[in-house]
Amino acid sequence: MSQGDFVRRMGSGGAAIYGAPSQWQRVHLDVPLFLLLTLLAAVGLFILYSASGQSLYYVQHQLVNYAVGCAVMVATAQVPPRLMARWAFLPYFGGVLLLLAVLFMGVGAKGAQRWLEIGGIRFQPSEILKAAVPLMLASYLGQRAIPPRFMHVIAALVFIALPPVLVILQPDLGTAILIAASGFFALFLAGLPKRYLAFAGVAATALMPVMWYYVLHDYQRQRILTMFNPEADKLGAGWNIIQSTIAIGSGGVHGKGWMLGTQSQLDFLPESHTDFIIAVLAEEFGLVGVMLLMGLYLLIIVRCIIICLRAQSMFGRLLAGSVTLTFFVYVFVNMGMVSGILPVVGVPLPLVSYGGTSIVTLMLGFGMLMAVSTEKKRSI
Repeated sequence: MSQGDFVRRMGSGGAAIYGAPSQWQRVHLDVPLFLLLTLLAAVGLFILYSASGQSLYYVQHQLVNYAVGCAVMVATAQVPPRLMARWAFLPYFGGVLLLLAVLFMGVGAKGAQRWLEIGGIRFQPSEILKAAVPLMLASYLGQRAIPPRFMHVIAALVFIALPPVLVILQPDLGTAILIAASGFFALFLAGLPKRYLAFAGVAATALMPVMWYYVLHDYQRQRILTMFNPEADKLGAGWNIIQSTIAIGSGGVHGKGWMLGTQSQLDFLPESHTDFIIAVLAEEFGLVGVMLLMGLYLLIIVRCIIICLRAQSMFGRLLAGSVTLTFFVYVFVNMGMVSGILPVVGVPLPLVSYGGTSIVTLMLGFGMLMAVSTEKKRSI
């Protein structure tokens, strides 16, 4: 088999390589994407075992999270995109109602009220909106003129703005920004005119002083200031960034070896099994380990872009594109905050950091991508 034949077969979903195209099509799974996600999950468990202090408890619970997420992904992939477009308002407005419920009867932790607890199960409703908002925007814009007209842009902005406003009240600025970005990506991919983008940039710049003094909380302003000078409060606000950069730098090119990192194993590195898990990887496997992980993320993103370009409907293209860009932002923001070039906003490393709701939400998004990938040509 020539290299060109191999690439063409991989691009077509890998059916010819894996020998049973009808079976994979029947369950609506994109083989290359599924294998890449499985490999990423395996890498995540490998890192988590060391980052959690060799705790089988976290590894076992993470396996459960992956299993639930995989079930959600497979179930979502069975839903035809035309039905997703038709019923997109249900998860959107359902998620908004859950956010309202959080404000009145949410469960608090670490100074924030972001969770609901139902039947002994605690979950974060804001995570649902990370998938529901791009789904809603893709449905709304995909059934209208492209590029969107002025009134359609205004309506889309209302859909985008409502969930982040409720999330900011929890408060959770980082998640609010990610939700807004996921919706804006769909609007941008729909062909938003450049004059609107220019106006949005000017308006955002003008509103920065208002955001700084009247929207951001004291701890949020402190996080931004700490990003520029973490040494100003070494034992307080700057501790996380200082310890993470020490861990990254001490790993060098090849790292210290699995479970031999001093910053993580001696508990200098905070949240080592969640938000700062990539610092553990950098310390133990060095630059080589980080580059390999980034390469894996890149392959996933490339596969998602291929799915987006081959989508059979405008709804599918907008949905796949916005989910892909949101996934990229997840990776970029986490790596940026751990390395000290972005403020610490509590964004987990996708499918590697320990967590339940975030993994399920991400797998839900990939399920929608797989539904788009196996969609037959039809209009919606």
